[in-house]
Order: sequence, then C-alpha cells, then structure tokens
Amino acid sequence: MKCVLFYKPYNVLCQFTDPDQNSARKTLKNYISLPNVYPVGRLDLDSEGLLLLTDNGQLQHRLAHRRFAHARTYWVQVERIPDQPALAKLRQGIKIKDYVTRPAKVNFLATEPLLFPRTPPIRFRKNVPTSWLEITLTEGRNRQVRRMTAAIGFPTLRLVRVAMEITNSRTKKNRQLRLGGLEPGQWRELGQQDRQWLQKLL
Repeated sequence: MKCVLFYKPYNVLCQFTDPDQNSARKTLKNYISLPNVYPVGRLDLDSEGLLLLTDNGQLQHRLAHRRFAHARTYWVQVERIPDQPALAKLRQGIKIKDYVTRPAKVNFLATEPLLFPRTPPIRFRKNVPTSWLEITLTEGRNRQVRRMTAAIGFPTLRLVRVAMEITNSRTKKNRQLRLGGLEPGQWRELGQQDRQWLQKLL
C-alpha cells in the first residue's frame, strides 16, 4: 500500500488531469511521479497544504467519507478580527444553504503562523486588518471553511490545511499526520509505522 503526503501549493488543481484542456493550470501530475495514487478528499484550487494520496481505494473511502469524522485542521486568514460571539457561532455550527455544519474547534491565533509565502500573495488592504484562526472540522463539504467564515462576516483570504487526525473507531486511538518539514510542491511517502496504522483501519 502506497501513501503519500503532499504539500499542495496555491492554484494547483487537486487531480492529475485538468478537464479544461486549454487551461494552463498545474495539476498533481506536475509534482507527483508515483503511478496509481489518488487524493483522499480534496483541497480547492485556491487552498493550500496537506494532501494525503493513496493507491488503496478502500482506505481512500475510509478516510474521505464524512461518516468517519476524521479531524482536519486548517490555519485560516480572514478579513478583520472576529470577536468571541462570532467564533462561538463557528463552534456551535453554521447554517449554510441546506445544511448545518458540525460543531468545529476554533481558536484565535495571537500571532501569524509560520508559513511559506503564497504566490501570488493575498491582496493587501491598508485600512482592513486581517487575523488568523485555527479551525478543526470533522467533515469536508465543498468550500466549507470559506462559507463558514463568510457566514459570520469575516471572508477567508488564505486557507492552509496543516494536519489530519486519523481515528481508529475500534481502539479510539488517534494518529496525526502533519506536513513535517515539506515545502509547497514537495511530497514524501509515509513511513512504515504510519502505513501500518492506516492498514489497521481496513
């Protein structure tokens, strides 16, 4: 079983082929040379960070389906500075269109996290401050984080997934996967211990 951790850069399509044949967008094929591996879940074109890929279809389903509630942690830069009532709404769950999000873990980051610069950088507005949140979800609906912060009035400017926590439903034990020194565009295969842990989920 192959398992790969990839640091997806901004503006990279989260698949190996672009359905728009006339597009100049980069895809996973521009970075990952291993055959027959596919992403677990997805990161939007304008999102960055940790992406797990595997050649095992059963594991892919086990980790991606929202029913299994594996936690994913994001660092989120938003416009302006949310107050505690706004953060409480995220923690309780937000109604977005026809569904209500599951309660999320949300922390205000007092300092900007250490991240590689984004290319291109976010648009700087002199009179509009920004702030950073750490948000952990147990589901991954389409553009969920961006819709959640927009719903409370603080649009997302930058979104970086930094961790994925795998929970074994039988033993109730957790194991966290992190970027671990990878730079944007770099990948590495998981070590034996991590692969054995994932194998036990099947």
